[in-house]
Amino acid sequence: MTDDLFAAKAAERLAAKGPLASRLRPKKFSDVVGQDHLIGVGAPLRVLVEQQRVTSGILWGPPGTGKTTLARLIATHSHMVFESLSAVTAGVKDVRDAIDRASLRLGERGERTILFVDEVHRFSKSQQDALLPAVEDGTVVLLGATTENPFFEINAPLLSRATLWRVAPLDTVALELLADRGAAEEGVELPIAVRARLIEQVDGDARALLTTLEVAASLASARGGDPRPFVSEQDLLAARSGVLLNRSSDTHYDQVSAFIKSIRGSDPDAGLYWMLRLLNAGEDPVFLARRLVILASEDIGMADPMSLVLASAAADAVRLVGLPEAKLNMAQAVIHLALAPKSNSVTVALGLAERDAALPRMDVPAHLRDGHYGGAKVLGHGVDYRYPHEDPRGWVDQQYRPEDLDAHEYYRALAHGAEPQRSAWRASRRDEGLPSEDA
Repeated sequence: MTDDLFAAKAAERLAAKGPLASRLRPKKFSDVVGQDHLIGVGAPLRVLVEQQRVTSGILWGPPGTGKTTLARLIATHSHMVFESLSAVTAGVKDVRDAIDRASLRLGERGERTILFVDEVHRFSKSQQDALLPAVEDGTVVLLGATTENPFFEINAPLLSRATLWRVAPLDTVALELLADRGAAEEGVELPIAVRARLIEQVDGDARALLTTLEVAASLASARGGDPRPFVSEQDLLAARSGVLLNRSSDTHYDQVSAFIKSIRGSDPDAGLYWMLRLLNAGEDPVFLARRLVILASEDIGMADPMSLVLASAAADAVRLVGLPEAKLNMAQAVIHLALAPKSNSVTVALGLAERDAALPRMDVPAHLRDGHYGGAKVLGHGVDYRYPHEDPRGWVDQQYRPEDLDAHEYYRALAHGAEPQRSAWRASRRDEGLPSEDA
């Protein structure tokens, strides 16, 4: 009883003075922003909770999307005891101890237990196997949270006993609502433009949004003045980077712009300089790596197709290695992308194709439709389709788009890098010639 009183008092103090993310943790489903596909009125997970029929499940989604919060709410509304383990620190003994406690509760008081395992993908095979009997006989209802694809990371026997629930990144509307709640809790004004910048930076991560806002609000409050101080973009930048830039100095967004434009302009030295300026100011290396992946297609594209492969590999290395060593991987990517031939033909092609794709519905040409079912030929589906592999050239000249669009050209190769070769191959097809051997 004494332990319960201390726990209750600690929870009360956290509710008043704890981190903003803890203070705003939802206490009921209607407090949750986003995830309507799971817990909106009539949604499947909510129906199971309301009917007290929750079974083991895996909550799969990006960081900061509310997986732990959902698990706690499911336990509360299902009238179950919530017990938590971290797959990073827990071993097989911890798993067995948690199962023993759950079994004791069930036997003595008839209380069921939700065993929440954060980062469940980090559990070894033996740890996952230790859960199986208790999950199968209902001693515990397992709720595992993971950011990784469970089909790759979780043992098939355990996955087969759990329902997979996809937890989506929070959209802009949900993040705006959460930011406004956070600003009200902190007693500050959050201008619309600053809120938009904040949302842009956190990539759908609610926890990152609230953590950043809490620091920015403290900086705004420290200036004093108005009863409800305004959070500025400078406060926001300092909260994200740990460096409060002078108003007359380069801003964060100007530096990011300079970083991208230097690489686009084929200046590797400038690209490295701005990369280091940003990293030294505390910029998230994953953010910069994402920008490089985008640039590889937006500004280089088919002029050097390997640029996208290298930029993606650098982004993976940043996540795998981390700073400071990942600077090497990022530097290699910056230099390669800066020195690569430039082309925006992919960007232009995508824009032209999007224009046509947005037109009112146009039917699939009959010869391209599925012809693998009874009656398809009667409808003319798949009839007259020509199989490219049966032609010695490896391609055939036939219509692949709706008739009204078939003459529209989206991809127009530029005379940079590898593009002329691909353009010549395409022209040779039109002339009914054979493709070159090195195409």
